[in-house]
Amino acid sequence: METLKGSEIWLPQNNLFDEIIAYAKESSLKQSAKQKKILEVAIGMFAKKGYSNTSTAEIAKLAEVSEGTIFKHYGTKDKLLFSIIFPFIKSALPSLADEVFREIFTEKTATFEDFLMAFFKNRTQFIMENRQIFQVVVKELIYREELRNELLPLFQENITPRINRVVDYFKAQGELIQLPNEIILKALFTFFGGFFISNFVWLNRSAVSDDEMKAAVQFVMHGLTNSNEGKRIMKK
Repeated sequence: METLKGSEIWLPQNNLFDEIIAYAKESSLKQSAKQKKILEVAIGMFAKKGYSNTSTAEIAKLAEVSEGTIFKHYGTKDKLLFSIIFPFIKSALPSLADEVFREIFTEKTATFEDFLMAFFKNRTQFIMENRQIFQVVVKELIYREELRNELLPLFQENITPRINRVVDYFKAQGELIQLPNEIILKALFTFFGGFFISNFVWLNRSAVSDDEMKAAVQFVMHGLTNSNEGKRIMKK
């Protein structure tokens, strides 16, 4: 875990592998006996040792198959991990989205800035715990158009309507400008997506500080303008 002096660190609490293991046990996906064994062993080893510390040779040995069999079915270790994650994402995303929004959009959410900060902390915490999974998913989506075509509509279907309701609520409170929701959401996804990818994929950081998250949210809310609100924030 990365140490950042002078700032609170949000420690990860959500291990996605635990949920994937539970899903894999209940799943009835059509696979050969060898494939099922490979996936079961891979999930267990990734969860126990970490993705980077697990080799395909170790997986092959415990699964009692040749390493060539793994390469034949999956090609690379990244693609093996993605074959584990992808069915889980498709199955679990709606319930996961409901759970996240129940946690962060409550009666205590007084302002849109409160919502953004809660959402940002929640997803940052989740990615910190599942950084290697996040890295693989991002890289696969960048290079594989067919996956983008399948996954992105799934995210739009399950995430976009929920954030739209939040935006509509705070527009009605007079807190947000009357831009079309599509423009607001595109700006939010671009900024926060860029923050997550730049920090956890390109820079390969293991943590970000509470101060960094606050600065990012304040930038979204107030931008670079030299307003009285901006000056007030900078004095804090």
